[in-house]
Amino acid sequence: MPFVRISVTDKMPIEKRQELPKVVYDAMRASINIPESDLFVALHAHGKGELVADPKFMGMQRTANFTLVHITLRRGRTVEMKQKLYREIARLAEERAGIAPDDVMIVLSENGPEDWSFGKGVAQFVEAQKPEVSA
Repeated sequence: MPFVRISVTDKMPIEKRQELPKVVYDAMRASINIPESDLFVALHAHGKGELVADPKFMGMQRTANFTLVHITLRRGRTVEMKQKLYREIARLAEERAGIAPDDVMIVLSENGPEDWSFGKGVAQFVEAQKPEVSA
């Protein structure tokens, strides 16, 4: 049930952009055990000056292909799982979309089951945890 926001510039070719949701989904499936069909992505293409990243921060060599991946997910993944996720997203972004690993920034935000509603105004994970009451 992760929710993913991917931000790129509007100068990035649409073919590259369209690969990114699948790249992140496949990396999450391979590294943090998300279920099949659990794909919720908002892809944003920003105009000039709307996506700002220092080109050399932390020793990177960022280009116009800078890609910010922000994943909101439930708590519980190990550091090793998260590191595998970072590596897999960077690898697949380069392999499938030609985006260099230096251009891929990933941020994880964790929360709990009470922080998700998939529709109908219900926190489905909370409802699923309630014990059944017999009549």
